[in-house]
Amino acid sequence: MTEVKFYETVTDDLLKFAVIIARYNHKWVFCKHKERDTLEIPGGHREPSEQIIETAKRELYEETGALDFDIKPICVYSVTQSERFHGEETFGMLFFANIKTFEKELHSEIEKIVITEELINNWTYPLIQPKLIEEAKRRGIWNYENANSGY
Repeated sequence: MTEVKFYETVTDDLLKFAVIIARYNHKWVFCKHKERDTLEIPGGHREPSEQIIETAKRELYEETGALDFDIKPICVYSVTQSERFHGEETFGMLFFANIKTFEKELHSEIEKIVITEELINNWTYPLIQPKLIEEAKRRGIWNYENANSGY
């Protein structure tokens, strides 16, 4: 069983992940890992002593090659899965990024990025990531994107 919850804040030391809903020219940006056939939202683990915003920026660059972008936090999320992390609730920060430019080459475990007008069907984490997008929509994140569409 997978449970996803949303919070305004938690103590900083609980934040282990950053996940970034990314858009480019009003299109979705997804990643395809070299070892998987599915797609996912950019994101990853926080390094020791790294600020969570720096995690988000680093992961967005590493996984998409984004060079120039605006990024803002949306909310804290948590995931509880009986088969992962001993069933403990794990926390991350959900971000939104408008990407302006990309580097030409990726330098990570990501094989390619996919830019699409429609949401995907072949999620790597189908019980988690669609819920993150729904929460971002519920919180009005597209108002932010539209307000910053003059790129």
